[in-house]
Parts: sequence; C-alpha cells; structure tokens
Amino acid sequence: MKQKLPNPQLSVFQTFKTKGKELTGEAIRQRGIIMHLALETIPTRKTRTALAHRLAEKNGTTWQNIYSGIFRDLDEILLPLGIVEEAGRLPIKRGPKALQEEGVPYYQLNEGGLLVAASLEEMEKERQTLMEQFFEKNSNSKDKDFKKSMLLLLNVAPIFVSSILRKYVEAYSIGKIDHLVPFDANSVRNALDESIIIQRELLEGFSTLSNSDREPVINFIKSIG
Repeated sequence: MKQKLPNPQLSVFQTFKTKGKELTGEAIRQRGIIMHLALETIPTRKTRTALAHRLAEKNGTTWQNIYSGIFRDLDEILLPLGIVEEAGRLPIKRGPKALQEEGVPYYQLNEGGLLVAASLEEMEKERQTLMEQFFEKNSNSKDKDFKKSMLLLLNVAPIFVSSILRKYVEAYSIGKIDHLVPFDANSVRNALDESIIIQRELLEGFSTLSNSDREPVINFIKSIG
C-alpha cells in the first residue's frame, strides 16, 4: 500500500531557497493542474493522463516523465486537502477488467480550488469569473456584504484583490490558517500581513478626506506609482 503524506502541503507559491523567486517543479505542476481544471470543461480532458499530456506539452517534455508527479500531486496533496475532487468516472473498453468496471476518474476544482486558481497571477483574465463561480457555490454565506465588496473591488481595484487572494492562499500553504473555506472577513483578517494592513490603513484614511484634500493625495500616489 502506498504511504500517504501525513501533512500534505499546498506548494503553488513554493520557490527555491537559493534561486530567488523561481518556482519549484512541484509548484509548477500544481499550478498547471489547478489552472487546467479551472479552464477545461470536457471530462475526457480532465483525467490524470490528459493532465499529463497537457502539462508535458506546455513544459516541453514527455507525458510519461510528468505522469508520476501529477499522480502524486493529485493523490497525496490536492485531493486530501480538498482543493481538487473527483467529478466522475469515464468508461473504458481496454485495460484491466477492474479498471474497465470502475472507469477512469476525472477531476474538478471545488470551492477551495477556485480560490487557489483565482490567486494565481496567470489567471488574471479569469479571476472575475472564478470568484463569481466561487461565491455562487457559497450562495448561503452569511457575509453578503463581504461577497458584494469583493466582486466590486475586482472591477475597481483588481490588483488589491489579487494581493488579498495571494496572501490568503499563502497563509494557508504555510499553516497560518487551517482552511480555505469559509472565505469571509474573519478568515481574511487572520491571514493578513503587514502589506495588506498598510493598504487598509490607506483606504480608511483616504475615505475620511474631504474632496479638496483627496486630489493632492491622488496626484502624489500617481507620481510614485
């Protein structure tokens, strides 16, 4: 029996300690899996083998070389963490009888997976849609103002929202918070670091200024931006 990792850890923001901001191979694979599942809708293109072919093509290698890593990322990390879930089984006509009877699994992102996908810089164009999908899946959330604010800010301050999402997922990755969902004001507050607190102070302070005082502040921010 294959041994499972006792404490699976999301690695989408993991970098080499000696190479600055260069992502590790594990981070690149997990990002590839999550982005592919966020964008793909056809079940036959969401199996392990289909994922291996897609990521191999993107990274200039063979699917056989990357398959074992994808298998491990799914079975030992993304599935146990509840970021990815099995969406169904596809029947096959060849191969072992047991596999023909059970079918081949294909996968999808759940709520937590949608948040992770939205936090990736590569998903900038899809971020609005991903967050709308996320809140649709969490339509029973009690924090309606939080949902409304996040969707409004995505239109007027997308970089600010991107920063919140990244810090939130990073906090989860290092164990600062122990869940991705529920995603609400309290959970975000627990994941904040100094940079977000500074941005919040700026926003709160700016909102107290009179119209005549806002213009020089806006001009100053533009001059250093």
